[in-house]
Amino acid sequence: MAVTMSGEFVLPADKATVWAALNDAATLKTSIPGCESLEKLSDTELQAAVKVKIGPVSARFKGKVNLTDIDAPNSYRISGQGDGGIAGFAKGGANVRLAEEAGGGTRLAYDVDAQVGGKIAQLGGRLIDSTAKKLADEFFANFAKALGGGS
Repeated sequence: MAVTMSGEFVLPADKATVWAALNDAATLKTSIPGCESLEKLSDTELQAAVKVKIGPVSARFKGKVNLTDIDAPNSYRISGQGDGGIAGFAKGGANVRLAEEAGGGTRLAYDVDAQVGGKIAQLGGRLIDSTAKKLADEFFANFAKALGGGS
């Protein structure tokens, strides 16, 4: 089942600070909802374990994330896949772009494309889409807080 989503958030920090935070495993770990571990394997590869609940299905996903098409400090593509055991799998990525905002903030825009399979895919598109949007909103609220601002 395919999942697509896009959005924008204005973050309370300059572009260099936002870029650094997007590449900092500790900041990302505290920002990702349900993240149990996030380990930087190299400058472009991370390993993660994340626990999520989608409707009645709760799953722990383990997988690797890669950063490609890096144009520091403007954009990159983050992609990866995770295995949730009996619950299923998820794989895909997001193009992330940063632009300076008037007043010193940074606009982060993203476009996500993903595939989910297994029990999770059987839950239906609307539930998956609403959960993905909720998780994205939580991530950006947490990320803005880590940068020293509100949501």
